[in-house]
Amino acid sequence: MLAHLPILQVILPLVAAPSCLIIRKSTLVWLFTLLVSFAAMTVSVLLLQQVYAGGPISYQLGGWNAPWGIEYRIDLLNAWVLFIVSALSSIVLTAAHASVSKELEHNRQTIFYTLYLLCFAGLLGIVATGDVFNVFVFLEISSLSTYALIALGKDRRALWAAFQYLIMGTIGATFILIGIGFLYMMTGTLNMADLAARIPALSESTTVLAAFAFIFIGICLKLALFPLHLWLPNAYSCAPSIVTAFLAATATKVALYLLLRFTFTVFGVDFSLSHLPLDTLLIGLGLVGVFAASAVAIYQANIKRMLAFSSLAQVGYMVVGIGIGTATALQATLLHLFNHALMKGGLFLALAGLVYQLGGCRIEHFRGLGRTMPWTMAAIVVGGVSLIGMPLTVGFVSKWYLIAAALEQQLWWVAVLVVLGSLLAVAYIWRLVEAAYFQAPDNARPKNDTSNEAPPGILLPAWLLIAANIYFGIDTRLPVEVTSAASQFLLGGAAQ
Repeated sequence: MLAHLPILQVILPLVAAPSCLIIRKSTLVWLFTLLVSFAAMTVSVLLLQQVYAGGPISYQLGGWNAPWGIEYRIDLLNAWVLFIVSALSSIVLTAAHASVSKELEHNRQTIFYTLYLLCFAGLLGIVATGDVFNVFVFLEISSLSTYALIALGKDRRALWAAFQYLIMGTIGATFILIGIGFLYMMTGTLNMADLAARIPALSESTTVLAAFAFIFIGICLKLALFPLHLWLPNAYSCAPSIVTAFLAATATKVALYLLLRFTFTVFGVDFSLSHLPLDTLLIGLGLVGVFAASAVAIYQANIKRMLAFSSLAQVGYMVVGIGIGTATALQATLLHLFNHALMKGGLFLALAGLVYQLGGCRIEHFRGLGRTMPWTMAAIVVGGVSLIGMPLTVGFVSKWYLIAAALEQQLWWVAVLVVLGSLLAVAYIWRLVEAAYFQAPDNARPKNDTSNEAPPGILLPAWLLIAANIYFGIDTRLPVEVTSAASQFLLGGAAQ
C-alpha cells in the first residue's frame, strides 16, 4: 500500500466524488467527505515523511516508464503543498456541516460535497503529477468544479462572479495549454523531468520563449497576480462561506506551486531568472500588487471582499520572494504559502460563523461584536494580527525571512516597501477592531448577550487554525526545516 501512496492521494477524492450522489443524505455525505479528506491528509503526511527521509518518489502509472508513461513524482516541494492542501481541506470541512446547512438549500448540499471533492482531487492532481498535460487536465477538473461551487452562493451576484471567473479561468487554461503544445512541438515529451533535461539546449528558441510566456501568463491568471486579479474579489465575496475558506487556503497556493515548478524545475533557474528579466518583473508586479490591493481593501464595506483584496496583497509578497530568487527568498515564499493558508483559513471560517448568526459580514455587522460574539471576534483579531505580521505569529516569520532575503541582495528598497505594505494591513484590520470594540452593538442585539456566538462546529475549527497561527509563530521548526530543504531543492534543479 505504501508504494501506491502517490496515486492514492488523487484517486481517493476523485472516486469518492460521484459516490456522494449515491449517499445523498446531507449529514452522511458530509461525514463521508470529511473521512475522505482526512484519509488524503494521512497520505500526504506519509508522503512528506518518506520524501524528507529518502528523497523524491517516482510512481509510474500502469507500469509504463517515464517519459512514455505518465509519472507522478513527489519531491519536497509538492509533498509540502500536498500536506497544506489536504490539511486545510480537512479542517475547513469540519466546519462545513453547520455552515452549508445554513447557507445552502437541502437539495443542493449533496451537489456541494460532490463538487468539493472534485475540486479537491483536481488540486491534489495538479500538485502530484509529473506530466505537464496532466497538469492541464487536473486544472480543468478543479476549475470547472470551482465555478459551480461559487455559483451555489445565495446572492444572485454569485452567478456573475462564477461567470467572470469562468471567462478569465478559461483564458488562463487556454494559455497554459498553448504553452504546453509549443513545448511538446519542440521537445517531443510531456514529462517534467524530461523537459527540464531538454529545454537548456533550446533556450534560444523563440518557440520555447513563447511557450514560457503563455504558461507564465496563464498561471498568473490562476494565481490572481496583479493586474490579472479581477476575478478573485467577486469570487471570494459571493461564494458560500466554506467555499471561500477552502479556496483562500488552497487554490492560490496550488497556482503558486505551478509558478515555482515551471520557473525553477521545468524551465530552470538560468532560463527563467538569468536568460529573461523575470526577476525584475515579479518583484515589480508583486510590490505593486501589495500596495494596490491593500489600499483598495481599506475602503471595502464587505469584509469577505476586504480579505479577498488582502489575499491579493499576500500573493504579492510570495511573488516578490520568487523574483529575488535566492534560497532565503524562496524559503520565505514557501513559508508564507503555509502561513497564509493558516491565516486566511482561520479568518474566513470565523467569518462563516458571523454569516451563520447574522446573515452577512459587512462592516456594520461588526458593531459591538466584541461583546456579543467575543470568541468569534477574538479569532478575527488574532488572525488579523498575524496578517499584519506581528511578532509571535506566523505572519511575522515569513515576512522576516523575506526582508532578510531582500537585505542579503542589497535590495534595501524592497525591504522598506515590504514593511510599509504590512503597515497598510493595520488600517483595514483596525476598522474591524474599532467597530467591534469601540462602537455600540446593533439595537437588535442586547449589549451583554453572548448567545449569538458562532456554533462550536464552526468556531472550533476556526480557532484550531488561529491557534496554529500562534503555535507556528513560536515553534517554527517544522515549517522552517521543510521549506529550507525545499528551497535548496528548487535551486538545485529537477535532476535531484
